[in-house]
Amino acid sequence: MPALAAFLPFRNAAFRTLWIATLVSNIGGWVQSTGAGWLMTSLSPSPVMVSLVQVASLLPVFLLALPAGALADIMDRRRFLLLTQLWIFATALVLCGLTAAGLLGPWGLLALTFCIGVGAAANFPAFAATTPELVPRQDLVQAIVLNAMGFNLARAIGPALGGVVLGWAGAEVAFGLNAACFLVLIGALFFWKRVPEVETTPKERLLPAIRSGVGYVLASPVMRGIIIRSTLAFFAGSAVWGLLPLIVRFRLGLGPAAFGLMLGAMGVGAVACSFFLPALRNRLTRSNTVVLCSAMVGVSVILLGLSRHWAPAGFAMLLYGASWLGMTSTLSASSQLAARPWVRARAIGLFQVCTFGALAAGSTIAGIGGEVIGIPATLIAFGLASIGLAFAVSHLPLESAPAAPIAANLAEPQPEAPAPELMPALRGDDGRVLESVRYTVPRGSRDAFLAAMAEVRGVRLRAGAIVWRLYEDVAHPERYVELWAVRSWTDHLRELARLSEADHAILAAAVAFQQEGTAPEAERFVQLPV
Repeated sequence: MPALAAFLPFRNAAFRTLWIATLVSNIGGWVQSTGAGWLMTSLSPSPVMVSLVQVASLLPVFLLALPAGALADIMDRRRFLLLTQLWIFATALVLCGLTAAGLLGPWGLLALTFCIGVGAAANFPAFAATTPELVPRQDLVQAIVLNAMGFNLARAIGPALGGVVLGWAGAEVAFGLNAACFLVLIGALFFWKRVPEVETTPKERLLPAIRSGVGYVLASPVMRGIIIRSTLAFFAGSAVWGLLPLIVRFRLGLGPAAFGLMLGAMGVGAVACSFFLPALRNRLTRSNTVVLCSAMVGVSVILLGLSRHWAPAGFAMLLYGASWLGMTSTLSASSQLAARPWVRARAIGLFQVCTFGALAAGSTIAGIGGEVIGIPATLIAFGLASIGLAFAVSHLPLESAPAAPIAANLAEPQPEAPAPELMPALRGDDGRVLESVRYTVPRGSRDAFLAAMAEVRGVRLRAGAIVWRLYEDVAHPERYVELWAVRSWTDHLRELARLSEADHAILAAAVAFQQEGTAPEAERFVQLPV
């Protein structure tokens, strides 16, 4: 039963409570976003200025999601989330007060929208990385879909509510309602009893944490594939977000209530799609799901560009919401499943840097295109791009292959324990550690061994190595030395804890090439201050 499968994650009480509170805060966020977009059409109605409202809310994610993800990984996540919600609440109150006093101009609106975006940028990777703590792994994909459904349910309710509030009481009340909604999420986070993670190594500092997060993503073929496909898909589907207020007001000749209803139609489509995604996942791979949904995003954007009446435009928004949720939730779930727990918030932060940066860039280019070639032609161009790019990058992976079983005799070689007299020097964070493994491989296996070591390179870099090399003995071509370095002994200890089952299988596959009757030799060296 699709409906029952769709709601299984709600059996987890902590997830259920935070989901409801997040729904309320997202409704407030959409009321604020609707009010800001519509208010800008009065303060400065040019396509560029209206599209900049969307850019101002997305640009902070592009700038701050990666350091925010690093902070979420090295701080207590509940406390970090509370700080971000308090920041958004305070900024929303300032926006409400200035609007009520008549002191808000177009650039002030953009500045405060940017400040609210700063809080959202800090919140996104932390909250996404929290979801695996709230549900068991078998519920994770559908929990992510439910998060997306809640976001889109808020999109269905919030803009419609925002349109009513705008017509009845004005933008200042819409902004005040947003502040009140965030109090609900602040309360839920305050009472959430998070189980702290057991730390076996010291916490990373901010800059090294950012470096290791970027290094992990660059060394992960799956994360690279997810981010490239997501960036192109978000860019191609972004034109709607920046141009919709102008389409409703000037092309369709409708008011703020209709603008809210158009956004609401998008949310209704997304909510409807969330019920059918479990069944769709049973029939299609993640990759094919993304291709199908990206192509449907393109079709809906083209239809919106051709519409001159509210009925086809409303249908286009319904289709856009459904296909956008299917595409984005599948890509988001892929990023959360692909990233290891120790680096998850940072990997998600980098994912969001790229995707929200693509949204901001796409919204800006769509605004410029609306002025240069017109809104309909711009939407058609973006729609065609969405369809074409979906197929062009469909070969990039979205999930890892299952880990191969490891034979008992193929465990990685273990180096000797450090000498007692060196232990005091190893406790600090200064002094790189050089690690090596010596292999003896039959000459006939050279090509296969080098291919296996290319996989080993990725394992070492994902675990924290700052450099990796493989050397061949010029006098004895069957002998090889693998060398890699980490920044400190502490990073070496972290490295050991970061390896996954798949990583161990890759290392064991390299050991399998070792000449029969011999064993690889592992060594460690600490850099001296010479």
